[in-house]
Amino acid sequence: MKIGMRPIDVITFGESMGLLYPEGVKGIGQGGSMAQSFGGAESNIAIGLARLGCSSGWFGQLGNDPIGTGILKALRGEGVDISRARQTDSGPTGLMLRQKVRGQSSVYYYRKGSAASQFKPEHIDSEYIASANILHFTGITAALSSSCLETIRHVISVCKANNVRISFDPNVRLKLWNIEDARPVLLELAESCDYFLPGYDECKLLFETDDEQIILDRLRQLPAISVIKSFNDSNVIVHQDHIYSLPFEPVDQVVDTVGAGDGFCAGFLAGIAKGWTPEEALALGGLTGALVIQAPGDWEALPTWEEVEQLRGNSVHIER
Repeated sequence: MKIGMRPIDVITFGESMGLLYPEGVKGIGQGGSMAQSFGGAESNIAIGLARLGCSSGWFGQLGNDPIGTGILKALRGEGVDISRARQTDSGPTGLMLRQKVRGQSSVYYYRKGSAASQFKPEHIDSEYIASANILHFTGITAALSSSCLETIRHVISVCKANNVRISFDPNVRLKLWNIEDARPVLLELAESCDYFLPGYDECKLLFETDDEQIILDRLRQLPAISVIKSFNDSNVIVHQDHIYSLPFEPVDQVVDTVGAGDGFCAGFLAGIAKGWTPEEALALGGLTGALVIQAPGDWEALPTWEEVEQLRGNSVHIER
């Protein structure tokens, strides 16, 4: 099967969790009401891809509970294929609480023993993965459990056997594991991918240096096309001797930076799935990331292809 003929542009997998956050100015535990939503880097990206006109799929394991069922309904409603997602009675859907107090965001996770952390290689449908043009995952899944890391390695082997391109965002979460444990695992996974999508601060953690030249040299040694988010007010492609830098898109106002990285990844992968060059895909990623931070929400602000086309000057908005 030729890559361009595969039925699904991008498949993602990982943990999606329920999300609770205070409404109004009160913080968690201060007696105010809480709003609910959901989030997870991989499911956010699947939604972003679907909104950008790509076919996308997400799979993972959720609890057989109202939160898990609600997540699946929302993903289905966004046009994401969830045919391989699972629900189980062996663990609950994970939960995260988020607050923003005096301009500082904090996230609290309740995911130990979650359904997602019990994901195993035997839960994988190899034929489904082989149907993808690109398979995307993040380092968050590797941090959840040893069986989740085994599952990632198995998925990578399936991708390699079926010429499915691999995209990997390390998404370092130091509330899930310390950097000494994370570093060798994430660097191992970076060696296996076709597109490596770290933030610049993550590069400093992974390569144990603040020296820009050393970081660039280490990225050049990877087989992947590396895409650095937020490097000197730019997004940057590094691949062997090639470096391409694109300044951030200007924004009118920054409302919520949560989800900016997922928005960028969705835009970049959408460009690659559409057959664009990495440089063209980088511009789309920068645009989608800039749009996301101008509205609140993990995934709610992800733009549609029509919105992107208007900003690119390829269509006109008719108000009424």
